[in-house]
This record gives sequence, structure tokens and C-alpha cells, in this order.
Amino acid sequence: MSEVLKVPPALLIEELAAYLRENLSDVIKPPPWAMIVKTGPGKERPPARKDWWYVRAAAILRKIYLYGPVGIGSLRTAFGCRQRPGVRGREHFRKAGGAIIRKIIQQLERAGLVEKAGNKGRVLTPQGRSLLDRLAHKLFRELQKNMPELAKYA
Repeated sequence: MSEVLKVPPALLIEELAAYLRENLSDVIKPPPWAMIVKTGPGKERPPARKDWWYVRAAAILRKIYLYGPVGIGSLRTAFGCRQRPGVRGREHFRKAGGAIIRKIIQQLERAGLVEKAGNKGRVLTPQGRSLLDRLAHKLFRELQKNMPELAKYA
């Protein structure tokens, strides 16, 4: 777990999204409605990236890795944003859409990366944990070559 924390989250999520897109695209794939759906009530438009489904799946995998048994409600809160109701008033926090998170978790379960932990939520399987550890280790070694100041974390 230490190397997942040492690697910058954006780089790890991009690497993991590329892995999911290349190796698990038969199980993890966006549904037909994914190109026209908003990710939450605070958003005005659908995501601009064509591969946003894989990026969100990678971010969910990382959150489950870090925060243990995680449910849909806590992931909705984690991916939520602020919504401004127009000219009427102040911004308020709104949770993200639950259907997207639910579908991604179901796909990750079919891929064998996530499993249910009783009534507590979802946890990573040993296969999912080793995938994140392996990618984080590879990324950390690449970063260490390019950035010598990271040598103190090795």
C-alpha cells in the first residue's frame, strides 16, 4: 500500500485506466448511454473525454484500495461536486450520480477485481490489490529515474 500512496494519484489513475482499456475491455466497457449522461447534478454537460468511463473505473478502484470496505453512498459523496442553482442563491454540495458508480462496480466485480465484504461494502480481491501494487511499483520506478528527489521514498 505504501507505493500506491507514494505515486501521484493522477498518474496512477491514468496508468490504471490505460490498463483497463487495453486488457479488460471485454468486461469493462461503457454502456450506450455513457456518452450523453452527466456525472452529477452539479455538472452542466457530459464529460469531454471519450475514455472517461475507464478513468472513473480506475479512480473507483484506487478509492476502494485506499479506504477499505466502501459502499456506493460514500463513493457518491467522494465524486460529488458543488451545484450552483443559477442566480437564486449560494452553491450547495450534491452527491454524484449513483448509476454510474453502481455499473462500474458491477463490471469490476465481473472482472474479478472487487468483491462484496458482507454488509460493509466492497473491497479489492487479491487480484485487484496486486494489479494496483504492480502498476504503482512500475510507475514509482519510472518516476524515480526521472526525479532523483524521490529516492528518499524508496
